[in-house]
Amino acid sequence: MGLANLVPGVSGGTLILALGLYDRFIGAIADVTRFRFSRSSVLFLVWILLGAGVAVLSMSGIAVSLIASHRWVMYSLFIGLALGGVPELTPLCKPFKLTSVISVAVGLGVMYFLAFGVSSTAIPHTIPVLVLVGALAASSMILPGISGSYILLILGMYDFVIGSLSSSELREDPVACLKVIVPVGLGAVLGIALLSNVLKVLLAKQSRVSHSVLLGLLLGSVFGLYPFQEPVHPDLAHKPWRKAATMLIEGATPASVGERYGVEFTAEEASEVRERFTGLTAGDLKSKGDELRTFAPGLLQVVKSLGLLLLGVFLARFLGRGKRAEDSGSRRA
Repeated sequence: MGLANLVPGVSGGTLILALGLYDRFIGAIADVTRFRFSRSSVLFLVWILLGAGVAVLSMSGIAVSLIASHRWVMYSLFIGLALGGVPELTPLCKPFKLTSVISVAVGLGVMYFLAFGVSSTAIPHTIPVLVLVGALAASSMILPGISGSYILLILGMYDFVIGSLSSSELREDPVACLKVIVPVGLGAVLGIALLSNVLKVLLAKQSRVSHSVLLGLLLGSVFGLYPFQEPVHPDLAHKPWRKAATMLIEGATPASVGERYGVEFTAEEASEVRERFTGLTAGDLKSKGDELRTFAPGLLQVVKSLGLLLLGVFLARFLGRGKRAEDSGSRRA
């Protein structure tokens, strides 16, 4: 779940749903946020959040790098993980009626809009804004198919927020990172507390319709995850290179840039960078780094992508078998 939330377009809530643990997850969060503590709920959340926290702190830098360089690998795997949860959710939508079909369509429509109807933008990095961004991103994390990282990407805050969580950034400038992490974290707590309680009521009182909407969100989570995409400007997709280019544009020497970011430029390369990106701000460079284009994959790459997709389906089914065994035991009892 932690790794999923680092990848734009992928939701940790999708994986919880795929494993058949979504209702329990939402119920446990809602109980804790209302100060109704039980041993089972607390332990359940502790183990999930511990794993997610370790993944975020240890793999944020790797996730950003993989998305920049090997997007097709990550997206192929997560498409499979999402689709692997469909068999878990479908029985909860029965009996299929018109309201079920409409609800699935609503979920699909929301995901289509997020994938194709929203363009990324940039917003100021003030504390109130960061609190609001944290609330929006964290709320989306627990909704299947709606990625917190994708929300950050839409808002133009992905690199800024996720980069602040990487261990290298924390070591280099911990104070600056905490100025981002603390307000975003506060907003995340508030957003999750509110949404979890709303979802708990809906899942209890309108179970079939609510699960049908969730099924639509799950199916629609593959929108925008077309794996064969690549950055239009591959160098700018890498944060250290982009920061180094910003320093060069601002007049720094190649030697000082190499010492600061470990990116080496010859005098000729530095001159080329200045000429290529002259007049652009750091925000402009980031926007260019986020631009994507589709490419035609080779046959071997298609085969590998399908293999990763099937691996994702298998993992979702395999990891969810404990929940299925538990449900089976409960029914027999």
